[in-house]
Amino acid sequence: MKDRLSVVIVEKDRERGVLIEESLRVAGDFEIRVVSETNDLAAKIRDLNPDVVLVDIANPSRDVLEELAIASGPMQRPVAMFVDRSDENLTRTAIEAGVSAYVVDGLKSDRVKPILDAAVARFNMFHRMRVELATTKRALEERKVIDRAKGVIMKARKVDEDEAYAILRKAAMDQGKRVAEVAQALVSTAGLLS
Repeated sequence: MKDRLSVVIVEKDRERGVLIEESLRVAGDFEIRVVSETNDLAAKIRDLNPDVVLVDIANPSRDVLEELAIASGPMQRPVAMFVDRSDENLTRTAIEAGVSAYVVDGLKSDRVKPILDAAVARFNMFHRMRVELATTKRALEERKVIDRAKGVIMKARKVDEDEAYAILRKAAMDQGKRVAEVAQALVSTAGLLS
């Protein structure tokens, strides 16, 4: 993220939008935009490409909450949601949609900045976890493909596992590719021939 955070406030009520905007301006140097119309919100958020989205909903229904949460792009950026009433299902819906901070009755000027900071910190933590999980899954998949490729080589060339890996590794070096890429090509080709 940049030094100066860009924040989009999604707020239909002008007075509440001004309250949030003023709270942020007092708390720091932010680039702030207010979106008062939620029609086609996903496209508006995408066009503005903010670092953080703050959504204020007085009385959300499950459908509206889910729509706003998804439209705000909670997997791409921190999203903090302010609601007026507590409901276990609504809270769960917002969190499952990826909302970083779900705040009931929390729209008070002195709380906006700390909640924004918490939403950013939580988003960054979950983002790191998602990246690590994706990296681990990819490594496991590549390992399976390499093991299958070694099996193909062992059977075809009558060599042991270490020799099969050495052959695979040399082929990768000769082709300027990763071992996993060469292994995938070999497994695919072997699948066509069997």
